[in-house]
Amino acid sequence: MGMASVIEIGTLIDRDPKIRGGRPKVAGTGLTVSRIVGWYKMGMTPEDIALEYPHLTLAQVHAALAYYHVNREEIETDLAHEQSSALQWEQQLGTKANRP
Repeated sequence: MGMASVIEIGTLIDRDPKIRGGRPKVAGTGLTVSRIVGWYKMGMTPEDIALEYPHLTLAQVHAALAYYHVNREEIETDLAHEQSSALQWEQQLGTKANRP
């Protein structure tokens, strides 16, 4: 039986200035670490996330969560910015819906 190929954990998370503004993301996807952390904070387990998003492996989910735990301030800032942007967008939609 052959040995499984070894994947360096550091290769699972990357940044690309052309994708999601260069925010940390799962390598080979456009899925940001902050998005995975958001699902995790909503109560999804790493296994739930991998099952819900089958293009992600459990290792990728765990790598994103590990990145979060060692770079908490960066990701919390990103989450706060996303929440603020979402609220502004909802307010703009509400304002447009209330116009005569």
